[in-house]
Amino acid sequence: MPKKATTAAKKAPAKTATKPAAKKTTAKKTTAKKTTAAKKK
Repeated sequence: MPKKATTAAKKAPAKTATKPAAKKTTAKKTTAKKTTAAKKK
């Protein structure tokens, strides 16, 4: 995935939500947030 496309996905998640690649990225971010929250506890 080009860097420009990645940046666009970060800036406009709603627009890219229909793309499989974007969904994977979002899933990774969500998992990372959960992991961070668990570590804080």
